[in-house]
Parts: sequence; structure tokens; C-alpha cells
Amino acid sequence: MGTTDSRAMILGGTGFVGRHVCAELASRGREVTVVGRRPPEREFPFRFVPLDLGATPEEELSALLAAESPDTVVNCVGSIWTRDDKAMWAVAAEPVLRLVEALRRLPGPPRLVHLGSVLEYGPVPAGTTVGASVRPAPNGAYGKAKLAATEAVLAGAAAGDFDAVVLRVANVAGPGSPEVSLLGRVARQLLAAAGTTGPAMIELAPLRAHRDYVDVRDVAEAVAAAAEAEVTAEVVDIGRGEAVWVRSLVDLLVQASGIPARVVERGEPGGPAQDWLQVDTRPAARLLGWSPRRSLAAAVSALWNEVAPTTNASNGMGG
Repeated sequence: MGTTDSRAMILGGTGFVGRHVCAELASRGREVTVVGRRPPEREFPFRFVPLDLGATPEEELSALLAAESPDTVVNCVGSIWTRDDKAMWAVAAEPVLRLVEALRRLPGPPRLVHLGSVLEYGPVPAGTTVGASVRPAPNGAYGKAKLAATEAVLAGAAAGDFDAVVLRVANVAGPGSPEVSLLGRVARQLLAAAGTTGPAMIELAPLRAHRDYVDVRDVAEAVAAAAEAEVTAEVVDIGRGEAVWVRSLVDLLVQASGIPARVVERGEPGGPAQDWLQVDTRPAARLLGWSPRRSLAAAVSALWNEVAPTTNASNGMGG
């Protein structure tokens, strides 16, 4: 467990996942410092250091790390998926490459917990389970950039330049889900319909995918476990270990809201006939002592309670 004199630096700590990671590490007694390009837009209880990781020379980043002297650095820097290859590389790969070089310059570098993405695996056959033994083959800009970042972290750790572990995180749900996410868009449409007559009309693209979703609070607990574990130079998948139909999450959110709604899927289905992803969580249990604790119903209920606490209906779904 963390102690009151241990320090954690969270890169991208003002984002969706980063905020929960900050709160979890602080609850375990760590002193938390957040590094990001822009100050948080709302109230933030942690010390903030403005820094553009992707544009800062390695020597300056090394100097900052030496001055702050954290025991652990957590990289939560992410991006929306719709950027082109060049822009995605700049925000999802370049910052990590600079971080790796900065850590190599330090005589006693901190432990690094790097958050990767299951999109690094690329398309996989329906019904299969992916894990660290599966050879990644991403076909999108985001997956390619994240894989390059993961490989740089693993190479540095394997060479003994620093101590690091990669958490390859599945789809994330829960309180704070961004508006650009599927559940964020549904929550926004439900909120707009609250108090109106008739059912809400929720219009979405065809929902065919089956994906592994995990509560963001469980992800934060996995990060805290990884910060204290002895495993290094390993990839550990973080999810619930089950592929769920994404339409079922939308239905759970509608139920949690208590707002009558009709979900309409419009447009031609795109992508492969099977869009599937399910991760192997057994290594996380073995290496980190971690397993997901929260149901998806709890995740979507917590999301709704955050965005619309006064309109939430009593529906008996656990939080």
C-alpha cells in the first residue's frame, strides 16, 4: 500500500481515466501531482503542473522528473480516435517516446505505469479471447500509435533502463464518461429529453459490436495495484473478461435514467460482420492481485447519477 511520503505523478490526470487514477492513488496515501497541457476546467483537488509532454525536450522532462522526484509515474495520456495518422502519432505516441528517453536520463528513475489500449490488438475473430500472448496487428491510427508507445515502454524496461508495466485497457465506462463516447452521447440525449412529454428518441449508428467494457473505477484500482506490484516489462490486460453487446449498455443506461426512451439505429452498418473484443483477465489477477469488482449496471448508474443527479429515478440498480 502507498504511504503518505510516496509521490505519484499522473500524466494526463485531468482526463476521464486520469481523474479516477488520481483519486484512487490519493486515497491510498500517495501525494499526487498532475501534469497536463491545459489546467482542469472544473474544481480539481490536486497540484497541477502545466506541460505539453509531446513538445517538451527530453532534457527538460528529465529535469522536471528529477525536481519532483516521484516514486511512480502513471501515463494516462490518451486521445479521441478520429484523428489522422500524423495527428494521432503526435498525441498518442510522441509523448511516450519523449517520456521513455527522459526516464533513461535519470540515475534513479521512478516506476512507470503506462496505460495502453486493447485497440493495439486490431481486429480479432469473434468468440476469441486476447491477451499478451496474442501478436498485435492494429489497423487504425490510434491502435498503431498506442502500440508504438507500448513497445517503447517495454523495450526500455526490458533493457533495465527503468521499471515499468503496461496495462492494456479495454473499453471504459462509468462516471465522467466523455460526451464523445457512446454512453456520453446517450446520456446527453436522455438529459435533453428529461421533463418533456413522450419518450426520448435516442438516435445512434447501428450497434453491432461486442466489446469488453470495464468500470473506470476498477481501472483506477488496477493502476494502483500495478504501481505497487513487482512485475516489470510485462503487458497486463485490464477488462471484465467478457464481450458484451454494446446495445445492452445503452439499454442499461436508459434503464438507469428512468426516462422513457426509444433507441433507433440509423444508417448502414459499417465495418466487419463481427466486431468483437474480449480480454484475458487471469494475468491481472495473478500478477497484480486485481480483478474487476463492479458490474456494468453499476458503471452506467454512476454515470447517470453524475450527469443528472436531480432527475435520476429510483430504479434499484446498484452503484
